[in-house]
Amino acid sequence: MEFSSGVGGGGGDHHDGADSRRRKKRYHRHTPEQIQRLERMFRDCPHPDEKTRNLLSRELNLHPRQIKFWFQNRRTQMKAQHERADNCALRVENDKIRCENIAIREALKNVICPTCGGPPVNEDPFFNEQKLRIENAQLKQELDRVSSIAAKYMGRPLAQLPPMQPIHASSLDLSMSNFGSHGISGPSLDLDLLPGTSSSVITDIPFAPMSLSDMDKSAMADCAAGALNELIRLFQGSETLWMKPSSEGSEMLNVEAYDSMFPRSKNPNLRIEASRDASVVMMNSLALVDMFMDANKWIELFPTIVAKARIVEVISSGQNGTLVLMYEELQVLSSLVPTRQLYFLRFCQPIEPGSWAIVDVSYDITHQEGHFSSPCKALRLPSGCLIQDMPDGYSKVTWVEHWQVEDKAPIHQFYRELICSGFAFGAERWLSSLQRMCERIACSSMVTATQDLGGVIPSPEGKRSMMKLSQRMVNYFCSSINPSNGEQWNTLSANHDFEVRTTVHRSSDPGQPNGLVISASATIWLPILPLNVFNFLRDERCRPQWDVLNQNPVEEVAHIANGSHPGNCISVLRAYNTSQNNMLILQESCIDASGSLIVYCPVDLPAINIAMSGEDPSYIPLLPYGFTISSDGRSENSTSPSGSLITILFQILVSNLPSARMNHESVATVNSLISSTVNQIKGSLNIIST
Repeated sequence: MEFSSGVGGGGGDHHDGADSRRRKKRYHRHTPEQIQRLERMFRDCPHPDEKTRNLLSRELNLHPRQIKFWFQNRRTQMKAQHERADNCALRVENDKIRCENIAIREALKNVICPTCGGPPVNEDPFFNEQKLRIENAQLKQELDRVSSIAAKYMGRPLAQLPPMQPIHASSLDLSMSNFGSHGISGPSLDLDLLPGTSSSVITDIPFAPMSLSDMDKSAMADCAAGALNELIRLFQGSETLWMKPSSEGSEMLNVEAYDSMFPRSKNPNLRIEASRDASVVMMNSLALVDMFMDANKWIELFPTIVAKARIVEVISSGQNGTLVLMYEELQVLSSLVPTRQLYFLRFCQPIEPGSWAIVDVSYDITHQEGHFSSPCKALRLPSGCLIQDMPDGYSKVTWVEHWQVEDKAPIHQFYRELICSGFAFGAERWLSSLQRMCERIACSSMVTATQDLGGVIPSPEGKRSMMKLSQRMVNYFCSSINPSNGEQWNTLSANHDFEVRTTVHRSSDPGQPNGLVISASATIWLPILPLNVFNFLRDERCRPQWDVLNQNPVEEVAHIANGSHPGNCISVLRAYNTSQNNMLILQESCIDASGSLIVYCPVDLPAINIAMSGEDPSYIPLLPYGFTISSDGRSENSTSPSGSLITILFQILVSNLPSARMNHESVATVNSLISSTVNQIKGSLNIIST
């Protein structure tokens, strides 16, 4: 039989050799009858010899090479099926062993010592120390609460009183159960407005307590009422008051229309920032009001914007709303941008059933602004939000931000356009952050057992514990970029193309390593879109290209989604070919319209197992690193090319000895880490340093 007739399968056209070589290769598809005959032969003889293949080729009108290749492919396919079956069996066995392991650990918790009748002492002493530090911090907070109540109602500090038995100070019940004149009963909000009671992130505002007279409180109430009236008119403002510069983004205030509507003296040296935006978020209005009126929950809701917050005084509370005096520091996640420090009044009032208005307005506190260290003097004109209930637990939030800013020092060139455009502290940034955090909270409450890879996290409680641990890591990261304590100094990189700002402080937080910690950050500009930078840094396949602390490939062993965008997730990464087999990397990435974060931290395997099993992760020490990514604020009409602003943060525990002191070698080490990371990122993205 000739080769040409065999390949044709008995029904093809005959061409000479030259024509067939010029034609493109055609793929042959066997007929069902041919496949059935080959399958029968494969069941009897998976490895036919040459004689058998020739017989089959004549019977099926196929070339012997086609018979040979078919059997090779079929054997490969069968091998793959067997391997998949083996993998499934091993996975089932692995899950069974894991469940037995969890059951054994649960049983060990109930073991009783035969000698004393108590629980056996077999816990890691390191974690015991962390637990004691947390309990110590909680007791100090309770003592501060008792001291503040004693000073307020007894007229002198607690230290001047005779010894007394311990007492428990309950939180202030600022109930908003009635909607004013509407006479409609609503849920009671237990707003715990005393500091340090609802968050693991403790904010220390180092200012002396204030003594406010009844006249001061009356003036504050009048100021808040006027600010609320102005804010409602801004919410209701027409197109003459608000302008939409583009199809996307916030509305901008028409300053001339505003001045005619609200006449007040003007200072030509002040810069005006004013914007309005609206969006729907995954949280009901009562829950939002509760978080907005609690200073610690407020920080946790906006960790990328609110660096510090504290309620200084509760002015009034009742059916007509709640008025508090607050202190706050707002930030852009870069050490190149100074924080905005201010005292302000926050007034929350129900407008109608299911609708709330919350207004913020700066308030001048005599002799207190002298304590401010920021070179930026910011005055918050009536700003805030209107929260309206929607079906299925959603809320519509309309947000207004209005600032008068006096820059006592030049704005860094990297951030000049972003800040002067009003976006850095504008309504769009607040709302996009709120949307993302509400999605995260919703994912935490609806977490299921199918959101991770391979069943590594055994229960919904384990996932919630992992999300709590990761959120604390992000909060520590955001608070470390612009620290308010510690010794600070600046150095230039080797190429003088960016500045490294270093801070040294002694950590005593129960959730961080105890000892001397050095934090260093730097901000660079890259001519690449922020989304492309975000995708590059969060891709585990690209991680060896920039991670100077781990040059080995990594794999994702657990994954928890915490938002609708695929970039909003928590990952547990494991490095290949490393001597530290007991160390994993906890990483959270998040992205919204205001920018993105990639935060990661090495965590040892026993600590990760504690979190994954659903136990309290608050005593697991974390010292995070990471990146913040944002747009540079340049518009499409700008003469300069647009790009991304990337802030890099490294933190190192220098020593856990009480007598440890800072040395220049440690500063040089952390500066070298940042310089190496910047150079590797630029090299991987083919960016030439100038």
